[in-house]
Amino acid sequence: MMNNVTSNVMNNVMNNVMNNAMNDARKDTMNRPVKEYHAPVWNEPVILEMGYPGRRGVVFAPVEEAVRHAVGAASDLVPAAVRRRNKPALPEMSEPEVLYHYLRLSQQTLGMMNISLFGTCTMKYNPQVNEALAWRPEVTHVHPLQDESTLQGALEIVHGMDLILRELSGMDQFVFQAGGGADAAYTSCAVTRSWFAARGELEQRNEIITTIQTHPSSAATAAAAGFKVVTLMIDEETGYPSLAALKAAVSHRTAALMVNNPDDMGVYNPEIREWTRIVHEAGGLCFYDHANFNGVMTRLRARELGFDACMFMLHKTFGAPKSGVGGPAVGAYGCSAELAPFMPKPLVVRDGERYRLDHDRPHSCGKIREFWGNVPVIIKAYAWARSMGAAGMAQAADISVLANNYMEKGLLAIRGVTRSHPDATSPRLEMTRYSLQQLKDDTGVDAHDVQNRMTDFGIDAMWSSHHPWLVPEPFTPEAGEMYGKEALDTWIAVLARISDEAYANPELVKTAPHNQAIHRLKGAHLDDPSKWAMTWRAYRRKSSTA
Repeated sequence: MMNNVTSNVMNNVMNNVMNNAMNDARKDTMNRPVKEYHAPVWNEPVILEMGYPGRRGVVFAPVEEAVRHAVGAASDLVPAAVRRRNKPALPEMSEPEVLYHYLRLSQQTLGMMNISLFGTCTMKYNPQVNEALAWRPEVTHVHPLQDESTLQGALEIVHGMDLILRELSGMDQFVFQAGGGADAAYTSCAVTRSWFAARGELEQRNEIITTIQTHPSSAATAAAAGFKVVTLMIDEETGYPSLAALKAAVSHRTAALMVNNPDDMGVYNPEIREWTRIVHEAGGLCFYDHANFNGVMTRLRARELGFDACMFMLHKTFGAPKSGVGGPAVGAYGCSAELAPFMPKPLVVRDGERYRLDHDRPHSCGKIREFWGNVPVIIKAYAWARSMGAAGMAQAADISVLANNYMEKGLLAIRGVTRSHPDATSPRLEMTRYSLQQLKDDTGVDAHDVQNRMTDFGIDAMWSSHHPWLVPEPFTPEAGEMYGKEALDTWIAVLARISDEAYANPELVKTAPHNQAIHRLKGAHLDDPSKWAMTWRAYRRKSSTA
């Protein structure tokens, strides 16, 4: 399958398009003007410090006497045990004041409103029509505990997304209960645990194998599920762990292999079929983390590579907003027919022309989250997938690979920038991990300094990498399919400008940001719980203002 990726995408597309486009990459990029930028600076307090006594956003009319007589006082509807003793400390504000407050905050924010090439996460534009669909009352006014006869539309969309992901992966069943990528990885561990428990092998098979450049959630969730974790290191010559290392790790104790491919450095392991064969021969299962699916969409199917289960990020790859602070997110988990009885319940199934929730699954691993998934996110992903179609997804994958390798030519022309594993000749797909170690050695400017300075040009701070840092002073841009050449050239030009500044005046970069609403945060108290608070109430108590 990798031969199709490299020949079709890397050779045909790149040879015909990239060679001409990249001949003058350094000249075009270095001569590209960098826009002047200065963030709006508002002396904006937190909203809980705002407001005036008696001010209201909405004033409700008094309750009609007939209604009051029929239902009684509203306070009587709340059990005495859960009533507040005191009124909540909420700001008293008009609706325009609230609107202006959040508008000013949004003006001080970069993110996807500018250029954000956030690596290992496939950040992409979220179509507004999908947001409008998800906010319709047919979605927002339903409840998962309604009678199934009133949920047919929602269940049909969930089932439809299941079928789409089956086609993309070759798996036999998907469930959308998991609340994100790590949650889906944990789902796989829970299914693995139930599978071996049913076979009487769980006590023996207590190890899960992963790799150092696989998402850290694989190792973390395996440990949380009670497995021992065996981590394979990278072969410097190839950029991925060797078959010899895998063979040495596999044993009668192996429960599963958990990997992402391409990995978080953009390296695709062309020996992946042999990996799954070795694990299967030892009696283990294989799980494919598809967080980096964007560059290989429609080009490979996990089941055909020998995997028993896989996951997709609906809130990244499939055009729904990227999760933040815990949601909204959906980690779609799919598996083979053999593992399907052990999936979390309930599953959405189709009976003739009707859809229902199947709770009668005696071998299920149970629940991973409440109910049956974040339906608004599934709707957005379903709309995106249907609008793209197979041809659109294939084109998006090609553009992602093309854009990444176009950027590589420009970035490696910048002084102080090197590529991870420079001796590894394997092509990078949808992203590449770079290093600023040379820049730091020469100037003292590190990756965090460069991140801060990038925001001074109106560009979201570059993503470094997951920890542990396998590459010193890393950064990992991922263009995806949504940005045009001009935006990529601007991103490269900004980094080239910062490199020139670092060599000419390193203090300018080390003291950045200079054009942002807020200067560099002081991190001295971040590890001192007496200095920070998670709630306004705790903050007032700790600051003695209560």
